[in-house]
Amino acid sequence: MSHNLVLLAVFASFITGALTAAGAVPILFGKKPSEAFNDTLLGFAAGVMLAASFFSLIVPSIDISTEMYGPGPWPAAIAVAGILLGAVAIGALHKLLPHEHFVTGTDGHQNAKVAGVWLFVFAIAIHNFPEGLAVGVAYGSGQQETAFSLALGIGLQNIPEGLAVAVGLLAVGYSRLKAFVIAALTGLIEPIGGLFGGVFVNLSEVLLPWGLVFAAGAMLFVISHEIIPETHRHGHHTRATSGLMIGLVVMLFLDVWLGAT
Repeated sequence: MSHNLVLLAVFASFITGALTAAGAVPILFGKKPSEAFNDTLLGFAAGVMLAASFFSLIVPSIDISTEMYGPGPWPAAIAVAGILLGAVAIGALHKLLPHEHFVTGTDGHQNAKVAGVWLFVFAIAIHNFPEGLAVGVAYGSGQQETAFSLALGIGLQNIPEGLAVAVGLLAVGYSRLKAFVIAALTGLIEPIGGLFGGVFVNLSEVLLPWGLVFAAGAMLFVISHEIIPETHRHGHHTRATSGLMIGLVVMLFLDVWLGAT
């Protein structure tokens, strides 16, 4: 196992997670952002994650599998199985962990001892863990160019996510300072995911393509199950879709540009 790659995976995912705190800073000053603006930013985050899932995780996984096993059904089969496994794993966490959405209320297995702010923390943990996992897998794989573009994209979309989380907490009665602190702390989930991802792909070369598509499947589940429904909940469909398209092409540009250098 390359300990340097694992440490790099943790460090990179810590930096991306820290940008969640940067995004939450505006909540300490001035007016609360409008719902339309918030939904546009979340749409941007969804677009970045969607592009990152395919161009920074799925495509490299297929390329690596093709190098290992040659052209044929195996690269496609690994991609399909890994994506589904990632989605099922995050779906299981969603069912098992008690958590609460800002609008629809509590979800998952409920526990009377887990209430209040911790329900929000668990919800955000389910959301942020796959992002850290993706960055950790990418850096742990040793593919630095692809990993950097992925980390940059995830970091960029963490900025509006941090603001969205802080705004949501503010809307349900938390003070500005408490909303900021909680939003900032949720970014610490990402280096935990980064550690898991970095260690996993360093256990064996055979696991590398599996780790990439597993992380992609986990992120795709979050996009479809959490982010996109949230962006459309207030009726700002056009703004949210515009944000998604911009986020997607920004991440595509970064991946093609930085991945080719």
